[in-house]
Amino acid sequence: MSGVEIGILAVGVLLLLIVIGMPIGVAMLAVSFGGVSLIRNEGVAFRMAGSVARDSLQEYLFAVVPLFVLMGLLVTVSGVGKDTFDVFQSLLRRVRAGLGMATVGANAVFASITGISIASASVFSRVAVPEMVRHGYQKGFATGVVAGSSVLGMLIPPSLLMIVYAVQAEESVGRMFLAGVGPGILLAFLFALTIYLLARFRPQTVFDRAEDHSGPAPGLGETLAKAVPIVGLMGLVLGGLYGGFLNPTEAGAAGAFGALVIAILRRSLGQGRLWQILVETGQITVSVLFLVMAASFFSRMLAMSGLPAALGETLLSGPIGPWGFLIIYLLVVILLGCIIDSISIMLILLPIAIPVAQAAGFDMIWFGVMTVVAVEIGLLTPPFGLSVFTIKSAMNDPALPVGTIFKGTLPFVLAMVAALVVLAAFPEIATWLARL
Repeated sequence: MSGVEIGILAVGVLLLLIVIGMPIGVAMLAVSFGGVSLIRNEGVAFRMAGSVARDSLQEYLFAVVPLFVLMGLLVTVSGVGKDTFDVFQSLLRRVRAGLGMATVGANAVFASITGISIASASVFSRVAVPEMVRHGYQKGFATGVVAGSSVLGMLIPPSLLMIVYAVQAEESVGRMFLAGVGPGILLAFLFALTIYLLARFRPQTVFDRAEDHSGPAPGLGETLAKAVPIVGLMGLVLGGLYGGFLNPTEAGAAGAFGALVIAILRRSLGQGRLWQILVETGQITVSVLFLVMAASFFSRMLAMSGLPAALGETLLSGPIGPWGFLIIYLLVVILLGCIIDSISIMLILLPIAIPVAQAAGFDMIWFGVMTVVAVEIGLLTPPFGLSVFTIKSAMNDPALPVGTIFKGTLPFVLAMVAALVVLAAFPEIATWLARL
């Protein structure tokens, strides 16, 4: 077999192993080792596995992963998510469908201090959904709002997916973070617009009864008190990062320390909670870094096979062209999102897609943003829909079928597709800030 044929076989075997249930990292390592053994020999495969383990995990950059994960978990346990929702609820309580928009706004802000979509889905399913239902919203729509807006956690910086892409594409993490700001604001706006238009023209899909604005309005002092920790943490992390005072790893350390201070002041770490958070941080970090190591091996195997170069030449020189490749790539990403988690999709596809995208002349920062948006659609689509199942688990409501939540997410899936179209037409939305 030629190298290209071995590369194609390796990709097919990898997808088969994933479908039958093998852990993705283990499957990537096994396929990569087998591929290199066929292309060269087992001795080369053993040496490459050792060099990958050494080279891919010794970078200083990877220290940012546990720091941002720790910050996100500390923020979640300290109740900052509920306070963020309360602030936006206070600001938008008199606006039509304002509670739904408040959920989007709160999720956008919460995303900027956690970077983990699942954390947002878990927090706001407990905080926002009961409040929306109490004010007359349909439970399915309320959960759809939470699931939809939770994807902002992987787009608005800091973002774990942006870090993964930056490593794979050898781009600056700081620039990738900056590139997520414009698209994140665009997506939050499209979500809020979707909620408003549905409430205005199809209220039966949003409300069970007339929207209820009753209840005492929170005082200005109470609202400001809840806003201070949020604004302070955002200023510490994003101000230091965008102001050039901190690199991404230092910003992660500063954010984790700030989140720890908030959690201590709020007495949220009793009964061994801090130890549980540290253990969970370690578990998440190890799983991510193991996948990164496996993906590095997979990437080197594919490069050795010549598959990415051959694929690029075939796609770009034929009738499909660069934009045809982009459409096919985004469709594959979205379809894989139905069965595989976000990070795994990127680690499987990027070693193949990045060389083709570079040959097509695409801006790699813009390509990364398009990838992240498409990957995040998979969090909302059946049958995998990780955000949907997170909400179902957090709600623990037997009267709320998973299908009802998926139905509620549909308008937001369409809004995300619209965001992809806008970003394709106006790539400057993603690149202008990153290129400053």
